[in-house]
Parts: sequence; structure tokens; C-alpha cells
Amino acid sequence: MKKFLVVVDMQNDFVDGALGTKEAVSIVNNVVDKINNFDGEIFATFDTHFENYMDTSEGKNLPVVHCVKNTQGWMLNESVAHALELKGYTAVEKNTFGSINLPQLIKNAADGDDFTVELIGLCTDICVVSNALIIKANFPEAEILVDSACCAGVTVDTHNAALATMRSCQIKVI
Repeated sequence: MKKFLVVVDMQNDFVDGALGTKEAVSIVNNVVDKINNFDGEIFATFDTHFENYMDTSEGKNLPVVHCVKNTQGWMLNESVAHALELKGYTAVEKNTFGSINLPQLIKNAADGDDFTVELIGLCTDICVVSNALIIKANFPEAEILVDSACCAGVTVDTHNAALATMRSCQIKVI
């Protein structure tokens, strides 16, 4: 049984930058510990925008410039980046909440074997839930997990609501 860990958007802008929160800062050590102790293949998503962000649909609905490619805000949190570099990982850039490429990358890495996928990161109520549901839709028989201690939402209430949604969709919340 193969194991995959998806580290979602642990980028500076979501931790302590343009869209950061104290809850996001508080999970960094948990995320680092999870990465350090994970025995399997790791994918790390990067929310990736460009200079035209404010002209995009997302920019019009969330008018806070963030995660512009190759800026400090786009980079991974330093502690998370260090842990990922030590373990090795596949970077997955995405320009919206969920990655449509991630399921194919997981399928290729599984190479026909059974697998589990665990997700951690930011934000529970936007990108974590989006990626978890995309993965579950592509692999309905695979065990998909989310570690709630390694996730933070835009608010505590929306974090909890996203966890409830994922439970309803047969994603195991630990």
C-alpha cells in the first residue's frame, strides 16, 4: 500500500503574509512534524498567480494580491520548505483552488498499487477541501484523509465547516 501526503499551499502569503492568520502560523510546527515523520511520497501544491491577478475572476472576488509566482509570498514557509527539501517532494503549481493535475500525478505515482492520500495545509475551507474533493472524486475507493491539526481555515468556523463537509463526503478527518 502506497502512501501519499499532499501539503497544500503552505506558502508565506497564507501563513503570515497577505492572507495569513494566527491559526495558520500555529500549525507550522505540526506540518513540519507530519512531513518529517511521513513514510511515503509527498506532493506540495503552490497557489500560483501572476501580475494580472486583479483582472482574474478570483481577483475580482478576493481583491488581495497573493502568491504571485516567484515573489516572497509565493515561496513556501521556510520551516516547511526545509522539511520538504530533506524528504523530497513533487511541486504542483495550481492557479485556482484545486489542482486538476494532482489526481493524474497521484495515479502515475501509485503505478497500479492501492494507496492512501493524506492532505494537510491551508486553507481548510478553500484549497484543502477543494483538493480533497477532487482527489476523492477521482479515487472513490481510496482512503482519503485530512489531518485537522495540520490545517487552518480562513476562520475557525469555516475550518470546522470544511471538516464537516469532508466528513460528509467520506473523507476521513483525523
